[in-house]
This record gives sequence, C-alpha cells and structure tokens, in this order.
Amino acid sequence: MTKNVWKSLGGILAVGTLSATLLAQTPAAAARYDNQIQPAIEHKLATKKQLSDVKSRVEDGIVTLTGTVDLYQRKLDAAKLARKTSNVQGVRNLITVAGPNITDAQLEQKLGRKLTYVRVGYDNVFDYFAIGVKDGVVTVEGQDRTGVGRDEALADIYNQPGVKDVVDKISLEPVSFFDDDLRIRAARVIYRDPVLSKYAIDPAHPIRIIVDNGHITLYGVVIDVMDKQVAGIRANQLFGAFSVDNKLVVEKDSDQSNGM
Repeated sequence: MTKNVWKSLGGILAVGTLSATLLAQTPAAAARYDNQIQPAIEHKLATKKQLSDVKSRVEDGIVTLTGTVDLYQRKLDAAKLARKTSNVQGVRNLITVAGPNITDAQLEQKLGRKLTYVRVGYDNVFDYFAIGVKDGVVTVEGQDRTGVGRDEALADIYNQPGVKDVVDKISLEPVSFFDDDLRIRAARVIYRDPVLSKYAIDPAHPIRIIVDNGHITLYGVVIDVMDKQVAGIRANQLFGAFSVDNKLVVEKDSDQSNGM
C-alpha cells in the first residue's frame, strides 16, 4: 500500500513538474511570436496613408492599437488589418476618431438624410432604421429583412465625418415563408388603397412594414391622422396577422423624425 502511495505521489509530482515546465516555456513562445507580429503590423500600417497616425503594441499575441484616425471606418480597418496578421490572438482597439467637430444635432440630421435613401427602389419598404446621437456616439436600431440594408446603413454611418463610435442594435427579421407572404400582402393592401397610394410615389419616404413571426409593425411619417388610421385598418384586416402595432408618426405632430 505504501508503494502505491509513493507511486501516486510520484505521478502528481511528475504532472506538477510538467505543468511548471510548460508554464515556463509559455512566455518565451509568446515573446517569439510578438517579435514576429510587431514588425508585420508596423509594415501593414506604414503602407496605409490613412492609418499613418496609428501605433501598435504587442504583448502575448494581443495587439493594442492607439493613435488617431479621421473616420470611424479607419478605426475598423486598422483592427481588421491587425486581426488578419499571423499569430495574432486578439486586438484591443483604443484608436481615437478625431475628425471634425460636429454637434450631435447636425450629425443626426446628416445621417438621417443618408439613411433615408438606403436601398431606395429595392424593397426598402421592408426595412426600418432609427438613429440617436450622443457625444458623437451613434446608436442605430431597427430591423432588416435580408441584412443588405443593414450593411449599407452601417457603411454610411462608419464613413460619416464626426462619428466617434457606433452602437449597432439592428436585428434581422426571421426567415419565414409565412412572414414573407404576410409582408407582401400587407404592402399590397396598403399601397393599393386610394388614400395611401401616394406614399408609393416617393420611394425614400414609404410606409415601412416590418413583419416578425406574424406580428406587423408600421413605421414612417404620414401626412395626417386619417392616413395613419387607414394604414392601421388595412393591416388589421390581413388574414394571418397576429397583431398590428401602428407606430406611424403624423408629420404635423413631429418636427423631425429620425426613423428611416
């Protein structure tokens, strides 16, 4: 029995010694890769004029980026560049977006105009985006059917001077043949109505129809209360719609709407 105990202790000591050896080797291995990563990233940054003010530091495979860029998109580009470098374990992006000083109200107005025209002419009636700006940080929320509209909207925001950071709260509507059918039927009853057909004339300001698991939500800005009521009535008449949430805003009751 004593012999077995000593064997067990010997095994434990062997495992402990092996673990200690591996731990002792880890810093050396990390340092070796750090020495490879650092010059590779510096070379990549040097080839990009728009990233000339970005600096990098590498520790244990983690790259820390600092410095300034003029657009938020440049900050994303620098992180992507570092992340694609061999042996990089992660990226800590501390780059500051400098750029012009624009008030939150001005920035929200500029982005509002841009997002209004996202995917004009291609089923943008089924997408909805809303933005808010606080200290240059843009929060964008909404729903998109395919993801294409979301990508275009985010690209517009990323490349807008004055944007310091972005909070993306856009969700994708679930893939469903039932929802697709309901979506199309909702568009037909709304846009074929004589009172509402005028909203099909300006493709940048449609009544937006969001369908999520049989639940319909209407967004957008309409001219008067009657238009809002008629749109709600038409949507509620649809067979298969579980509920209708009419969030249409009446133009005269709102000086500005940030929903696109």
